[in-house]
Amino acid sequence: MNKYELAVVISSKLEDEDIAAALTKVQDFITRFGGVIADVEDAGKKKLAYVIQKMDEAYYYFIHFEAEADVPAKLEKEVSIMEPVIRYLCVRMDEN
Repeated sequence: MNKYELAVVISSKLEDEDIAAALTKVQDFITRFGGVIADVEDAGKKKLAYVIQKMDEAYYYFIHFEAEADVPAKLEKEVSIMEPVIRYLCVRMDEN
């Protein structure tokens, strides 16, 4: 299994419960596709580099997980259509 990091940027227009629900849904996708979540880092509310959907701030989360090589493609397909998620990026971590 490979190690991955998924960066998720969630809309700042949402309530805390909705943000938590969106994050839980992303984690559920990872486990459903056979991944094992190592940890979830809450980076908090940050200023965006540029305006996205008339927002200049958003919540950043980093999810570290282990999964087979085909999981990131499946995960990105599901996360890309989630309305609360305005940006995402999944990268493979080095083995070092």
